[in-house]
Amino acid sequence: MQLQTLSMTTARRFILGKQGLWPGRRWQGQAGIEAAMRAVEHLQLDPLVVVARSHDLMLHSRVSGYTPDAWTIPAYQERKFFDWGGWLAVRPMDELPYWRALMRRERQAPAWRQFAQEHATVIDEMRVVLRAREVVKNRDFAMHTRTRVDSYRGRKDSALALHYLWRTGEAMTHHRERFERVYALAERVAPEAFLTEASDSATDHFLLTKQLAFYGLSPLTRPGDWLKGPLRTQAMQQRRATMLREGEMVAVAVEGWPTPGYVLAADISLLDLLQAGEIPSAWQPHGATTTEEVTLLAPLDPVSARGRARQVFGFDYVWEVYKPAAQRLWGYYTLPVLWGDRLVARIDPKFERATQTLVVCGWWLEEAATGQNARFAEALARGLTRLMDFLGATTLAAQQLTPPRLRQRVVGLVPWR
Repeated sequence: MQLQTLSMTTARRFILGKQGLWPGRRWQGQAGIEAAMRAVEHLQLDPLVVVARSHDLMLHSRVSGYTPDAWTIPAYQERKFFDWGGWLAVRPMDELPYWRALMRRERQAPAWRQFAQEHATVIDEMRVVLRAREVVKNRDFAMHTRTRVDSYRGRKDSALALHYLWRTGEAMTHHRERFERVYALAERVAPEAFLTEASDSATDHFLLTKQLAFYGLSPLTRPGDWLKGPLRTQAMQQRRATMLREGEMVAVAVEGWPTPGYVLAADISLLDLLQAGEIPSAWQPHGATTTEEVTLLAPLDPVSARGRARQVFGFDYVWEVYKPAAQRLWGYYTLPVLWGDRLVARIDPKFERATQTLVVCGWWLEEAATGQNARFAEALARGLTRLMDFLGATTLAAQQLTPPRLRQRVVGLVPWR
């Protein structure tokens, strides 16, 4: 079969556009936050704050006027989303029946079954506590009253038991306090209509469809990181073959890719528009395009994290925050810089809250010529200005920006000094 061949430019723009990153921010306001959270498919949560949390940076790059923690309103106040998983992410509440099937699979997995047997007494104790109280958090239990354990999930047996009940579906996140999860019984969090469980067949179909929607365009060589265990590679390949045969998925050739990529059939019209050099009408941005204003991608952004930057952009990117300093090639919190539809630089920023200063700790251009481009300097200044406004920064420390002419242009254009 002759496959449609996509240019690498079309593939990049499609992947970026499906994730709401190109040609610019297309959402705004509270309704826009909800739309963006749905479009990204998995809003991966991470507690680390250096500039801002990764999930807040993801939404900042997609939603005009986004403010930190605004995602919690549709999630925990409006109950339109929920968080779950070892690969922790926020997902639409109407998907819960599929994820409850995964929760059941986790409950049946040998490791969790063994855990439930070994910790049966404290798990039953936490069930009683959850039924008696509206909400429960780890801090409710003083260390001296509990059995100490050694786990990255907690230091108290009560913490492990609550985590187990959350992973297996009896409890859900009611809200968060200083990012700490506050638990409640599932029926006190989710609407009753979603407290059902999808069939295994429907769940496997959903998982593969969601994986492809998440990536936009993918070789589908293995299940996504959030599916380690629940969906094996062989099952994924069998499901992929069925979806190809039934016309739900289409294989395409991508310039420079050694194997075909796969795309949902519903997205072929978007690819056709992009291949013709057009922009889908629904993708028109609010305000500046990514050519007019750079975007600093979050460290866990799906278009660039976990090796995807090399596949899509020919750009080496590894988030080095958990690497020993001596092993870092770039910097502690280095982020890719998106200009137009390319990744053109790396920036290692830090927000010093005591002085309200955004500090550029490191800066690396892919091509020296970019640093001489006046349009890039303007776009970088706009991107840094927006980030400072988002953070509440009043000062920019940009001594590490090079070459010196680029630094002078950027500092001269940023309204804060």
